[in-house]
Amino acid sequence: MSDELRSILLEQVEKLLADRAGPDVLRRAEAGEWPEALWAEMEALGLPLALAPEEMGGAGLTWEDAVAVWQVLGRHGAPVPLAESMAAAGLLAAAGIGPPPGYLGLVVAGEPGLSWGRRAQHLVAAHGGKLVLCPAAKAQEGRDGFSRLPLDVCQPGPDSAAAPLPPALGAEAPLLAGAMIQAALIAGALEAVLDTAVDYANTRKQFGRPIGGFQAVQQLLAQAAGEVAAAGVAAAQAGRAASRRGLAAAEFEVASAKVVAGEAAGKVAAIVHQVHAAIGFTDEHHLHLFTRRLWAWRDACGTERVWAQRIGAAALARGGAALWPDLTARDEAAV
Repeated sequence: MSDELRSILLEQVEKLLADRAGPDVLRRAEAGEWPEALWAEMEALGLPLALAPEEMGGAGLTWEDAVAVWQVLGRHGAPVPLAESMAAAGLLAAAGIGPPPGYLGLVVAGEPGLSWGRRAQHLVAAHGGKLVLCPAAKAQEGRDGFSRLPLDVCQPGPDSAAAPLPPALGAEAPLLAGAMIQAALIAGALEAVLDTAVDYANTRKQFGRPIGGFQAVQQLLAQAAGEVAAAGVAAAQAGRAASRRGLAAAEFEVASAKVVAGEAAGKVAAIVHQVHAAIGFTDEHHLHLFTRRLWAWRDACGTERVWAQRIGAAALARGGAALWPDLTARDEAAV
């Protein structure tokens, strides 16, 4: 997708979420209320199937395009599992299976449940070297301990379609896609909490002037801004690598994005709550709606320690002579 078309798409998604996904919607979602109107408009825009090609009912987005959309979703707290549905549709299309309409649940091995699994019409999973599409049967309803959003265990029905996993996707395609989703959501949410902290620092007064005028607060916010920028760059690079080389060959970038975003989530959440002091933890303030999601996304699809260990193991296996080229010439070698 061209830069111009991507900008138009992102503007549409931003406007939709700004109109339909404020703090009240996030609170109702935590209480178990599905944002029906928001999801319906997303479907009307074709977003759940957007990673599939046009001949399969999608818009032909690349992984890079999708990551940009997911960052916007993260900036608004991701009240619906759009990212997971988009990724599931993209994986199906890459395997030659036409994705059906509705919410497609992306099943990642080892994860405790599926976000809003009770609303999923179909499940997409990988096992035995194949990508499988099946209807979603009864869900055992649950809730994530951090985000408080529905997190359900879904029982799959009989397979309705299956295809070998293409080499470009690899055997761990759902995990890699899931990790890239979490990194992008974190990057977007970090932008939102930083903006909130800056606004608060410029309006909250102590000793007759805004607290943002104090050097100690400025230093904290500058540190947070650096972490936010790093997370955004890492997430975007993961999407770019997956678009250029395929999801399987982008494992290093996906792993790096999950590590960088996870570490940034912990540091920035601590800083913004320090800037807000006690008010950020109150139910009335919206800051905790985002920081709790940051903690949930940090743990989902592998913590930064898990992915750092994978990066280290791969580097050791490749040998010291390959380390510098791996770090500096990865994209150039793939162009």
